[in-house]
Amino acid sequence: MINGTVMDKPPAPVRHSATEDAVSIVTGAFVASLGLFLLKSGGIATGGTAGLGLLIERVSGWPLAAIFVLVNVPFVALAITRRGWSFTVRSAIGIALVSAFSLLHPAMMSLVQMAPLYATIAGNLATAIGILIIFRHGGSLGGFNVIALIAQDRMGWRAGYVQLALDAVVVLLSLLVLPPAAALLSAVGAVVLNLVLAMNHRPGRYVAM
Repeated sequence: MINGTVMDKPPAPVRHSATEDAVSIVTGAFVASLGLFLLKSGGIATGGTAGLGLLIERVSGWPLAAIFVLVNVPFVALAITRRGWSFTVRSAIGIALVSAFSLLHPAMMSLVQMAPLYATIAGNLATAIGILIIFRHGGSLGGFNVIALIAQDRMGWRAGYVQLALDAVVVLLSLLVLPPAAALLSAVGAVVLNLVLAMNHRPGRYVAM
C-alpha cells in the first residue's frame, strides 16, 4: 500500500515445465553448435571454452566434439559444488549435445566458402542465442559460463561482462594460432557474443524458473 492506495502484487514467477526445459536445452545446444560450425568454417575463433576448443582443434587436429567435452570437465566439477546438481546435469547435457551436434552439421551441409566477417557476426550471434536459451532454462554450456553465472549470483555482476573479461584471455591466445586479421575478428566476435548475454541475461530481470 502506498499513500493509502492498494498496489497490485507482481505476478508470481511461472516455472518452466520439464518438457519446456528439455526442448529448450536441445534447441539451445543446436543453435550454439551451429554458431560454432559457422565460426570454424570462416576460420574464426571466439571466447570461452568454445573458442579454446576451436584453437586446440586447429593446432592438434583432434575433433572438436572430443575437445569441447574435455575442456569442460573441470568446470562441470566446479558447477557441482557451486551451483548444485540440477544446474550441473543440465549443463552436462548441453555440453554433450553441442559435442554431438558438432559432428552433425558437417555431415548435413558443406560450406565451400564463408566470408570471415559474416562468419564472425552470424556465428557469435547464433552461439550467444543458444547459450542464452540454456541460461534461461537453468543450465549452461560449461566453461566460463559457470564462472560468469556464479559471479552474477553471488556478486551481482552481469554474466556477459564477466565472461567478456575471461574471454579476453582466449582471444589473446588466438594471436598465437590465427593470422592477425582472424584474431582481430575473433576479438570482435567475443564482444558481440557477450554483449548479447549482458543485455539479455541481467540479474532480477528474467523471473521464470
